[in-house]
Amino acid sequence: MHMMHYGYYGFMAGFGLLWSILFWALLIWLIVWLVRRGGAMHSTEGAVEILKERYAKGEITKKQYDDMKKDLG
Repeated sequence: MHMMHYGYYGFMAGFGLLWSILFWALLIWLIVWLVRRGGAMHSTEGAVEILKERYAKGEITKKQYDDMKKDLG
């Protein structure tokens, strides 16, 4: 009987460890996803600024500017 309880608690400890690993993996993935998403938003803003500069310098036409800006979303 003593051995049966040990096996049960060993199983539960392993199950708890599994949930702990899954929790931390999910948390790390969420942080990485948020950082990458924020970086993508920032780079789009930078691309629009570059487009504005190119249009102001006369390197691209109004139509090209509008098309490119639309592509960037």
